[in-house]
Amino acid sequence: MPSETGTPADLPADATADATADSTDDASDDVLPSVTAPSVTPPPGTASPAPAPGGYRAVFAVREFRAVFAAHLLSLLGVVVSELALTVLVYDLTDSPLLSALTFALGLLPYLVGGTLLAGVADRYPARRVLVTCDLVCAGCVAVMVLPGTPVAGLLVLRCLVAAVSPVFTGTRTAALADILGEGDLYVLGRSLLRIVSQSALLAGFGVGGLLLAVVSPRGAITITVATFLCSAALLRLGTRDRPARLGAGGGGSLLRESLSGARLVLGHRRIRALLLLFWLPPAFVVAPEALAAPYADEIGVGSAALGLLMCAMPVGHIAAELYAGAALGPRVRSLIVLPFAAAGLLPLALYGLRPGAVLTAVALVLAGAASAYVIGLDQWFVDTVPDELRGRAMTLLTAGLMTLQGVGMALAGLAAEFFPVHQVVAGAGVLGTLCLLPLVAEVRRTAPAPGIRTEVRDGADQHMTSG
Repeated sequence: MPSETGTPADLPADATADATADSTDDASDDVLPSVTAPSVTPPPGTASPAPAPGGYRAVFAVREFRAVFAAHLLSLLGVVVSELALTVLVYDLTDSPLLSALTFALGLLPYLVGGTLLAGVADRYPARRVLVTCDLVCAGCVAVMVLPGTPVAGLLVLRCLVAAVSPVFTGTRTAALADILGEGDLYVLGRSLLRIVSQSALLAGFGVGGLLLAVVSPRGAITITVATFLCSAALLRLGTRDRPARLGAGGGGSLLRESLSGARLVLGHRRIRALLLLFWLPPAFVVAPEALAAPYADEIGVGSAALGLLMCAMPVGHIAAELYAGAALGPRVRSLIVLPFAAAGLLPLALYGLRPGAVLTAVALVLAGAASAYVIGLDQWFVDTVPDELRGRAMTLLTAGLMTLQGVGMALAGLAAEFFPVHQVVAGAGVLGTLCLLPLVAEVRRTAPAPGIRTEVRDGADQHMTSG
């Protein structure tokens, strides 16, 4: 399943160290008051703030995480290869570039629907059951795609179903990581590893998909992805513990009600809302150079090799920076870089305004990708703020918003490029994104709790819900 981004424990003592909890929260926070623990010691049940000196090695030492990691890699490769093969298959059947592009776009659009209306699944049912079921649903959808009699409309509907299931899978897995790794630094590093493998698998997946399509038919390539989903389901079923649902048996109402209630609670809380926007906004602007890579390569007159360099530059920067941050920086330093990196991370895109050549453009993209490593510290803040009984829905909503806004960002960048030169559009995205992020960074700082205080969201209407 596509990955998205995540979260961890121990409240950071970074830029938040000099901030105190804002006592003038807006009206929505009056409905959802913050509950704080007066003690500066970690709450019972939280993991140790730091792992053993092994860093990433300490995460892989956890048997359940190894199963989750392998399953994530398999299902993600399955999604990437099936997306590519399905796009080719639809084009072969219709000779329509529009339908072929629509097939790829449908991978993003249903995230908002699935992440909002189905978010309650992540907390209502045991995590292992949800994860295995999601993989089996995806395997079934892909298996139907392979059937020769499946019409193009059916292929598009099945594509939507897979995409709608993805945020539920990702949100449930992200929440379950806190159960597997605890809420401390192991969780941060585990989320970091899943992000890194997501970036790497996207690069490798398109390459693998291209090689597969060179030797087998599109339906044959799609058939192979059925096996990846089934293997992922088996790994999760056999390699992880069966834990109870966070909301107890059956929850307290209909699935739709719980999903919408969770979205209201999450978005209605000032601190959580600010953190979500800090996850969402930078990617919404940073996708502009990726969406317009081919037109920009044409604008500066470079070939396909340079285009490949431009497409790979940003993921390479992100992977390298996050690996370094996870391996070499401690929790405090990773928290310290969150706000500066988020605020300035889009500025390298302003270099596009000078219409640089391929090399300087690649440097700018590497820097923009490296700035995305701010999420490794942001993960810790988010998991500290969201209570356990809301965690699955919050993570699902995070994933849905992230993917949806990236799709919107790509579409808006393409629309703008119809009226303005590509280099101006990308530079404008960098400048406009920075202007949007500055007040958001200030809001995140204002809502930060005092050092040693752990905040949680509670709603009197939901006190009947029990965490599992």
